Amino acid sequence: MQEFIFKKDYRNNETLRTSFFELAANTFDIKFENWYQQGCWGERYIPFSFVDGDQVIANASVNILELIIHGEKKTAIQIGTVMTHPDYRGKGLSTRLMNKILEEYDNKYDLMYLFANESVLDFYPKFGFKPAEEHLFSMDYKAKKSPEPANLQKLDVTNAEDLRLIQKFASQRLPVSKHFGTAQTQGILMFYCLNVFSDDIYYLKNENAIVIYQKEDNNIDLFDVICLNEIHMTDILHQIADENTEKITFHFTPDTAEHLVLKSTITNDGLFVRTPGEHLYPAQVKHPITSIA
Repeated sequence: MQEFIFKKDYRNNETLRTSFFELAANTFDIKFENWYQQGCWGERYIPFSFVDGDQVIANASVNILELIIHGEKKTAIQIGTVMTHPDYRGKGLSTRLMNKILEEYDNKYDLMYLFANESVLDFYPKFGFKPAEEHLFSMDYKAKKSPEPANLQKLDVTNAEDLRLIQKFASQRLPVSKHFGTAQTQGILMFYCLNVFSDDIYYLKNENAIVIYQKEDNNIDLFDVICLNEIHMTDILHQIADENTEKITFHFTPDTAEHLVLKSTITNDGLFVRTPGEHLYPAQVKHPITSIA
């Protein structure tokens, strides 16, 4: 059987890094180059790859982060960017990479998890991962009779000053929720800011918070609230909603201390969790969308 070279954590190797970016672009249409050039690839993102010559042919990346569960920090490993070049599929390379990751991080985490697409739902249970439910939260909204005009500034990721502000907030942020949130995920958040929600980022001067949201008709999809100090979610909602807003959907788990009247629906985002020992993934939560790798 043809043997390939195993490489990991090669962000400073230009040849392998470029090949890795090409494989990600061809497989998932993921664009990593600008994210890297802006200094967003930190030490917590570690690719595990097989290489044929100077070409990255298979990969599974590790993201080292923390989960905040009921106010307590848990060490977590999130696996992402699992991919194999079409010419090298069927050789068991993904299986070997998963085993290398499990061996590397054995007894070094409280929870390990990933988000899988529908084509590989039978793959991850072989490694001890179990499917977990996600819940999407929403609330009916009725504005005050005379809402105050929001002091809202749209941020432009191509503007150096705006980008520095976003990076500062990303690196120093509080978790979006004490009930269930993430920490040490600034690299993932910056990927979303640069590539996914670049047109949806706003600075709320009154609250000193950055919000990522989209408004369509009478609905608001709230993707993240990034703040350096404690805030009240209701204050944020009053700033971004208007008299026409009827519904707000949260793409994270709102903090229970806010006492919002929430509706919950089960959503299947392909979440798989591996929980060694006594650690359990909490029920009825939504993983923050801007920290999904």
